[in-house]
Amino acid sequence: MTKSIVIVEDEKNIRENYVDLFSRQGYEVKGYGDRQSAEAAFKRKLPDLAILDIGLNDEPDGGFDLCRQLRSQSSLVPIIFLTARDSDIDEISGLRLGADDYLTKNVGLPQLLARVSALFRRTDAMQAKAPISEQVLEVGDLNLNIDRLEARWKGEDLNLTVTEMWILHELVLRPGHVKGHAKLMEAADTYVEKNTINSHIKRLRKKFVVIDKDFEGIESVYGAGYRWKQ
Repeated sequence: MTKSIVIVEDEKNIRENYVDLFSRQGYEVKGYGDRQSAEAAFKRKLPDLAILDIGLNDEPDGGFDLCRQLRSQSSLVPIIFLTARDSDIDEISGLRLGADDYLTKNVGLPQLLARVSALFRRTDAMQAKAPISEQVLEVGDLNLNIDRLEARWKGEDLNLTVTEMWILHELVLRPGHVKGHAKLMEAADTYVEKNTINSHIKRLRKKFVVIDKDFEGIESVYGAGYRWKQ
C-alpha cells in the first residue's frame, strides 16, 4: 500500500520541491503552508508520516504546536522536523514534543530520503506478523507488544513514539547490559547526534514517571550509555 506523507512548509517553492521529490519516490504526498490547514487535514485523516517546519507564516513556533497536536492524536505517526533553525534548544524542544527526528534544511536529499525510509522500515517491522512469543516481551512491570505497537508499565499505556519503542525494546532485551549511543542508534535504525539519543531517553523516562513517580528503571552509565536496571 502506498505510504502517505504530509509536508508542512510555509515557503511555497520549498514545499512544492519536497512534494515533487517524494512523489517521484512513489509516496502519496500533500503539502500545507500553515498550521491551521494542516491541523484540519490531520483531523480528517492522519498521514503515515509528517514533515514539519517550525516557523509557519506569522507563527514562529507553529510547527511545535502542530507536533503537539499531532502527538495528541497519535503516538505512532513518525514526525520529522525539517527546518532552518539549527540551535540545540530548538532540537531538544522538538524531540521532547515527540518528534522522531530533527533535520536542518541544508541536509542532502539522499539523507532526507534515507531518514524517511528508515522510519517507514521501523513502523513496518513493528507491524509485521510473527509468532506471539516474539511479539510480546515482559520484564517485571513492563509489557511490550510489538505486534500491537503497545508499551505498558504497571498496566498503563506509555503512549510511546516509534523511536521510543525501538530504544526501549533494545534496552530491555538484556536487562543490566549497557547499551551505548551507537547501539541505540542502530536499534532506532538511524544516525543522529549523541544529544538526540539523550533527548529521546529523557522523554522516555518522563513517560514512565507520569505513571510511576518512583520510576528508576533506565539508568545512565557515565561515558558508556544506558541500561535497564534488573
